[in-house]
Amino acid sequence: MNPAIPPWGGRFHDKPDALLKRFSESVSFDRRLYRQDIRGSIAHATMLQEAGLLSIQERDEIVRGLRQIEQEIEQGAFPWSIDWEDLHMNIERALTARTPAGAKLHTGRSRNDQVATSLRLWVKDEIDKDRKAIRAVQQALLDWAERDSDVLIPGYTHLQRAQPVLLAHHLLAYVEMLSRDSDRLRDARRRADVLPLGSGALAGSTLPLDRRRVAELLHFSQVARNSMDAVSDRDFAVEYLAALALLGTHLSRFAEDLILWSTSEFGFVSLPEAFTTGSSLMPQKRNPDVLELIRGKAARLSGNLLSLLTLLKGLPLTYNRDLQEDKEPMFDSADTILGSLQILAALIPGIVVHRDRCNRASSDPALLATDLVDWLVNHGVAFRDAHHAVGRLVALAESRNVALSELAPEDVAPLHPDLPAEWAQLWNPTAAIAKRRTEGSSRPSFVRAEIERWRREWSAEPL
Repeated sequence: MNPAIPPWGGRFHDKPDALLKRFSESVSFDRRLYRQDIRGSIAHATMLQEAGLLSIQERDEIVRGLRQIEQEIEQGAFPWSIDWEDLHMNIERALTARTPAGAKLHTGRSRNDQVATSLRLWVKDEIDKDRKAIRAVQQALLDWAERDSDVLIPGYTHLQRAQPVLLAHHLLAYVEMLSRDSDRLRDARRRADVLPLGSGALAGSTLPLDRRRVAELLHFSQVARNSMDAVSDRDFAVEYLAALALLGTHLSRFAEDLILWSTSEFGFVSLPEAFTTGSSLMPQKRNPDVLELIRGKAARLSGNLLSLLTLLKGLPLTYNRDLQEDKEPMFDSADTILGSLQILAALIPGIVVHRDRCNRASSDPALLATDLVDWLVNHGVAFRDAHHAVGRLVALAESRNVALSELAPEDVAPLHPDLPAEWAQLWNPTAAIAKRRTEGSSRPSFVRAEIERWRREWSAEPL
């Protein structure tokens, strides 16, 4: 582009109003895509030369100029300007100032397919980083599960004590959730891995462009099959934000568990001091602010997803300027999720488990009421009858203000004649979880096997 040629094109006689320039510029945020944009431009220039639309010298000058611009951007020396509206025009203007060949770079492409290509490249790059960060949190959880593999805690439903479980089993539940999150991101990456470049503004080109060559150079596995869809499709962006929103929800749930466990009322764990904060008034406080922020940022991730869905719902084919608004929520979600994952991966190894508090809480005999029901079922009592009878025993213990295990033999004899003899043996939580038979339960041997399975899988399939 000749610097003397105005960026708004030959159609217009008047300059854009200053208000319009400020309102419509996107370079203040879309310049984040500079690496992807330059990669796309180098691939496009390479293809143009191979198609006979650029000379080898012109291609080399373009590539050299783009590399210089990339270096200047990384060094913070590149002069961005809203006069040139967006990332793409800023780079093209700087390139044309370096070499006349820069005016040929935009041959056969539109900013519509150019930005769609840059955004897809960026999403693929971000997903790769996200999945590595997820794996780091999973590994931290697995190390913790192995470190405290013998610790029992109460499992909860409705935030009421329910049954004893291994702490490791609880942690492995989050490893499972995060595995699904990683799988969803991998699937989203596959649908982002489609090249739009070569679609032009919406209808393709009369020039001999080799789109498959560009796909090869940019490592796209597919070429978009419909040029109108290619320039306006943001499904891949929605999928990415949806995967991050659900991942953020899982991180929020884990943060909430840690917040509860670290309270005086629970006292199961202490968080590392480096990841807690003090109070401006109360000197004794050590607050789990970083976990509360992770919990709060999950709302932001969901909001960004809703923002993009709302943005897309009324757009006719093909490209509309509304799509400029897709980037800020995407950039925000990418930063938010990566920060949350990195915090957790660093925080988890410093958590200290208070075994005495965990043991006291998991030794509550009421947690084994269901095991008493199972004992009766194994001795021929119908489940509903057993459930009702044990419920009456629980009520009796509460009325006497004693633990369920402290009821007298004459209280339990009506349930089954063999029960009084075995009564004292039923209240050991460690023995109780060792009796679990179902696959996927908190039986210690099953949990150990799961830890080993995860290690084998990650060793066989590194990211």
